[in-house]
Amino acid sequence: MSKQIIPIEAKLPFSRAFPLALQHVFAMFGATVLVPFLTGLSPAVALFTSGIGTLIFHFFTKGKVPAYLGSSFAFIAPLFLFVTEKHSLGQAMGGAMIAGIVYLIVYLLIKAFGTDFIHRIAPSVVVGPVVIIIGLALAQTAVGGMASTNWVVAIFTLAITVFYSILGRGMFEVIPILMGILSGYLFALVIQYGGFLPKLQELGLAGPDQLINVTPIIIADWFSNPTSAYAQDFAGQLFSFAGFHLPIPEFTAVAVLAIAPVAFVTIIEDLGHIFVIGNVTEKDLIKDPGFDRVLMGNGLATIVASIFGGPPSTTYGENIGVLAITKVYSSWVIRISAIIAISLSFVGKLAAALSTIPTSVMGGICILLFGMIAAAGIRTMIEAKTDLSSTRNLIIVAVILILGVGTGKVGYATLAGIFLNLVLPEKS
Repeated sequence: MSKQIIPIEAKLPFSRAFPLALQHVFAMFGATVLVPFLTGLSPAVALFTSGIGTLIFHFFTKGKVPAYLGSSFAFIAPLFLFVTEKHSLGQAMGGAMIAGIVYLIVYLLIKAFGTDFIHRIAPSVVVGPVVIIIGLALAQTAVGGMASTNWVVAIFTLAITVFYSILGRGMFEVIPILMGILSGYLFALVIQYGGFLPKLQELGLAGPDQLINVTPIIIADWFSNPTSAYAQDFAGQLFSFAGFHLPIPEFTAVAVLAIAPVAFVTIIEDLGHIFVIGNVTEKDLIKDPGFDRVLMGNGLATIVASIFGGPPSTTYGENIGVLAITKVYSSWVIRISAIIAISLSFVGKLAAALSTIPTSVMGGICILLFGMIAAAGIRTMIEAKTDLSSTRNLIIVAVILILGVGTGKVGYATLAGIFLNLVLPEKS
């Protein structure tokens, strides 16, 4: 028996909508908190800004696009560089804010000229290798900096995540990352409190550090300002407003050039997601409400996220999967999930628990995740039937890959790819 289709405009009773909204929270949760965890941002702030950003997005798309906006993986490498390595939250958020403005500029161009020019400046021969380097540029971080801290826990976490990705059913099919993190966390507790950690350290399979310190969870308040972690970590880079500790944005050329161009990658990602949502819901969303409104909503969501110190936003494929499985297309349900995410961001013990996730657990997740990102770039070129027998195309791919992997700066590689695509002539 086929499932009943709940249309986009349907406003279900709260008693029915709430559990459906929780599924969307589960679907986006693991990936949304993973980005800030990897880049040195606050997971609680990311939850908060994902909820706020989703509500902004729904406002500007008139509630006609049932999409959830979460943390964008495309920005991991440049955010990691400025937040974790350079310890400059202001530069990172300044670059992210300009990325949001790039969205608004493209919105104005689409409003005037339509969507065709996006494919002209960033076709698959550019987008594909850029997506590949987003994954490859972080490979050493995943393996050497994270998984190697405890290989047993990392491999167990990786195995569980793969299991749920392939064999998960129902709700578990759309939350393999969350299940991997939860399972890896519990396994790490068994390793630590079962007395196995010293033996693993003797064998060279684990580092000298304790896996999990539960003290932060115990002492954390139940209710907490999501930006409170920034007050200690980035003292002198913040200002206070309405009780929030907000970063002072710095618009440096190096940060803007490293972060802002990545917006072109996520714009293409958004376009693909809107086509998929349209196919699932059998609506022409490019026409109504229009892709220009999608970009306006996502751009403003990214700007607001940068104001609070959150990662840039993007539409989430995980939640599109929930739509396809449940046949519940109601935007009302998505908005309830956004409110749930905002509420969770103020639960201090949850934020503390997120901060205690072992590095090795995240390493296991990231081996798969970063590899899947790189593989998605290859798939982009295959599905678009990119002609790699063309010397012109090979040059574009080669320069993007080597420049991106060599420097670790996705933004520079993206700009180089766009430039080469525009100036190198096609053979007649």
